[in-house]
Amino acid sequence: MKYIGAHVSASGGVWNAPGNAHNIGAKAFALFTKNQRQWKANPLNKEDISLFKEACSRFGYDSRYILPHDSYLINLGHPEKDALQKSRDAFIDEVRRCEQLGLRYLNFHPGSTLKRISNKECLAIVADSINKTIDNSDYLTLVIETTAGMGSSVGSSFEELSYIIERVEDKSRIGVCIDTCHIFAAGYDIGKKKKYEETMRRFEDVIGLQYLKGAHLNDSKKDFGSGIDRHAPIGKGFIGIEGFRCIMNDERFDEIPLILETPERDNWKKEITLLYDLIDQKEVT
Repeated sequence: MKYIGAHVSASGGVWNAPGNAHNIGAKAFALFTKNQRQWKANPLNKEDISLFKEACSRFGYDSRYILPHDSYLINLGHPEKDALQKSRDAFIDEVRRCEQLGLRYLNFHPGSTLKRISNKECLAIVADSINKTIDNSDYLTLVIETTAGMGSSVGSSFEELSYIIERVEDKSRIGVCIDTCHIFAAGYDIGKKKKYEETMRRFEDVIGLQYLKGAHLNDSKKDFGSGIDRHAPIGKGFIGIEGFRCIMNDERFDEIPLILETPERDNWKKEITLLYDLIDQKEVT
């Protein structure tokens, strides 16, 4: 079964996110557990936690289909010692917030070289950051998001993600989130059935399907292999509707959160319906 949702607002308090997801007909959702543009946030109190859990129960959201995202400020591969520690501290705090809320996952971008170190050095630092985070938290699975390769970010190739995973000591607590726009921009074609299958076989061979814990469903404003991270509405970009039909009919994407991050928030409800309508559709017309 497919669980489709969107990255919804938690404005006013994390407990508002489940209701916002329900209002667009989502079976899954993503959220920020704090302001993603600030390093620090007030700790979650017992009332915050209770209200969030009550809202999830009321609207029928299981933690298996909730994929929170960390702050965009965090760089777990930062080349400078003090800045790296600041990112690690912030990331551990985000993990603990998720655990307090009873969540299972935290999605994150691996990091950036800032053009000061090599990709391999950065990837090794990211892996070390993950190991330190696991040592300082209880159970959460850390879900690395595929990147587009824009700027100095790492993690745009399956090989780079595999390099990180190989260095994670507790592999039961690591996973991957495929962002469709990002992998398309990074040179993995998913727009047609044959190319889609080639990409998924590559993912299985290099990373392993056991690590697939979620997906971000976004079309791409830029052409294949551009290396540019620009999201487009479903079926209105260079990936096209056929790529999403492939995903919606692929059992490998069952039972994991499938999250829209498309730019037209007012259309999320329609896009969720569109995606569900692709299931069992043999031919796109």
